[in-house]
Amino acid sequence: MKPLALWIAFSVLVYAPARAWGFFGHQRINRMAVFTLPPEMFAFYKYHIRYITENAVNPDRRRYAVEGEAERHFIDIDVYGDSAIYKMPRRWEDAVAKYSEDTLRAYGIVPWHLQLIKFQLVKAFKERNVNQILRISADMGHYIGDANVPLHTTQNYNGQMSGQYGIHGFWESRVPELLADDYDYFFEKAQYLKSPMAKAWEAVTNAHLALDSVLRFEKELSKQFDEDKKYSFETRTNMTVKVYSKEFTTAYSQMLGGQVERRMRASIQMVGDFWYTCWVDAGQPDLDKLLQMTPEQLKMIEDEEKNIPIVPNIKTRQHETGLIGEFPEDKPTYYFGRNVFRRRND
Repeated sequence: MKPLALWIAFSVLVYAPARAWGFFGHQRINRMAVFTLPPEMFAFYKYHIRYITENAVNPDRRRYAVEGEAERHFIDIDVYGDSAIYKMPRRWEDAVAKYSEDTLRAYGIVPWHLQLIKFQLVKAFKERNVNQILRISADMGHYIGDANVPLHTTQNYNGQMSGQYGIHGFWESRVPELLADDYDYFFEKAQYLKSPMAKAWEAVTNAHLALDSVLRFEKELSKQFDEDKKYSFETRTNMTVKVYSKEFTTAYSQMLGGQVERRMRASIQMVGDFWYTCWVDAGQPDLDKLLQMTPEQLKMIEDEEKNIPIVPNIKTRQHETGLIGEFPEDKPTYYFGRNVFRRRND
């Protein structure tokens, strides 16, 4: 077995916390991406792996607190017509000239935002700013993960236009929650990207091309399962909730031919590639000299993210729920991985 493969396998067995992770997919993507890095970066990222992992979910928390955050997570490429995934201008300036900035932001800007955050991470490396390196690295992993999800590339992001409400959380939360421990976590070492912009669009394109299967196979499989077999009930944080059954979830994953695993694996590799590219473009600073960070400094960074206040009436998409059924508008419940979260003002 290759040394990199051994490191990755070891990390799953040893470093995974015993408790269930919330926001399961994003956290695992960031954690596993650390093990794609070269020795010059590995020590720094491994030292901060808890922060990189746990804070992979910060962009989702900010969707309810920061204006303009929600648009960074998706792109409704089908809004722009047939074959738009190939015709859409790749450069932000060209896209604005063709469609207007308001239109682009209304339907999502994730591939362009990846280019922006790439520049931000390069700047943080150049300035040897540990706080910013950690924050931006964790955020970047989140946005890359989103760019690789088929349902982040369509207006029908939660099956609400095709009678499949809840499929978003089913695909990106329920499936990996139940099956990810059996996924293949063998990757190439992080590679330098000559064009991060092209890579971002490649991810969105591959995700969008998988969309038809995501929706069609769920419809086909649903015809083979009675209601009581398709869904089941589980207890989560003292609540009984309706979820997709293990049998239906496993059958769906098999029908997709491991598509969720492939998209997760592509995300992990891409996160490592982006981190590495930013470090190289910054002149390959010595990260070992940046390891002297006190627990108090780390706690300060974490507290800044956790204490972002909820801002009412921010327009965002409530599509990550993995639970089945409606919730009162004044008390929305969101399910990520194995945990149920309520808005902070509940």
